[in-house]
Amino acid sequence: MRRENRITKESEYAAVYSRGKSWTNKLLVVRALPNRLDHSRFGFSVSKRVGNAVVRNRVKRILKECVRLRAWKEGWDVVLIARGAAANADYHELARAVDDLARRAGVLE
Repeated sequence: MRRENRITKESEYAAVYSRGKSWTNKLLVVRALPNRLDHSRFGFSVSKRVGNAVVRNRVKRILKECVRLRAWKEGWDVVLIARGAAANADYHELARAVDDLARRAGVLE
């Protein structure tokens, strides 16, 4: 994922957390906030409650691939937050969760 498409600063995450709207299911939480840019940016949050470093990195890799393969609307900051159940989910389950939440949030084209 290119740097311009990532949320990197703590202040950017804080803005999405405080002013963004959220949608949830058993595997993920998606928070989205319009960003007034000509592209969308994505952030990923996988806490230690999900598992050890190997498990957390696996979940992040899968979520990044899910984001890469979808057509997103421009002008959104989106943070995907993994819940504990994501540790035991395979790619297809996480992909369905991302699709479901992104559609509900209205950020997919």
